[in-house]
Amino acid sequence: MDQNENLDLSDDEKKLFEDLMPEDLTEILDTGVNRRHFLKLMTLAGGGVLAAQSAVAEQLFTKPISGAMPEELSAAAIENGVNLALNVNGSARKLTVDSRMTLLDTLRERLDLTGSKKGCDHGQCGACTVLVNGQRVLSCLTLAASCEGKTVKTIEGLAQTGTGRSRAGDSGAQLHPMQEAFLKHDGFQCGFCTPGQICSAVALLDEARRGDASYVTENVRRKTGPVQLSTEEIRERMSGNLCRCGAYPNIVAAIQEVHSGKPVEQTFRFSA
Repeated sequence: MDQNENLDLSDDEKKLFEDLMPEDLTEILDTGVNRRHFLKLMTLAGGGVLAAQSAVAEQLFTKPISGAMPEELSAAAIENGVNLALNVNGSARKLTVDSRMTLLDTLRERLDLTGSKKGCDHGQCGACTVLVNGQRVLSCLTLAASCEGKTVKTIEGLAQTGTGRSRAGDSGAQLHPMQEAFLKHDGFQCGFCTPGQICSAVALLDEARRGDASYVTENVRRKTGPVQLSTEEIRERMSGNLCRCGAYPNIVAAIQEVHSGKPVEQTFRFSA
């Protein structure tokens, strides 16, 4: 079999790579289009370079990329490999990972759970927030190996399966109340930060029910039970999750509505 037959690239697609990415052509023909090639092509598309070849590029964008790492790999195939067993969104998962691999990369690259986003990759934006044993963590700063035997919940695991009907009308899934509130209050625009915002908000309400202190707690030594969250307290407790679109008032309103159990009407301030 010819080495290119299994790659299923048309002559036009090969010509596209030959014209725009000649330095990568040999690798593409040998191993297929990987994530690096795909992102490079996306950059060219964003710069308008592909205007004359948009039809061919569109075909490539809709094809699955190669190089996806299978879930089951032997430790010998991975540098510094360690065996990892954990529960992810209600399912037991076992895999071998590099001991330096983050939880975020494990979720996205190994378990195909791409809801958690890689924003800054420095623990500053909160887009990667997930729940580990019920506590919110920044998965880009959390080693996957540290989650051995733990329970991980991502945005994909918040909806309750088999309990009703989703907002879209599909049977078998009921959105989490926080997801419903974000939809109702338009708590997102581009949506990139939304998975982390929602996971953080769900954990925030659990923290409030436990009476956990925050920066605005008057007496951190006295635990008085469930905390009634004010708008200021919600803002403080969500300050680790950034939204470049500026949907903060909508996000706070969504959280307040789920927290209080009462409809929240937003008030908008306009400058004169």
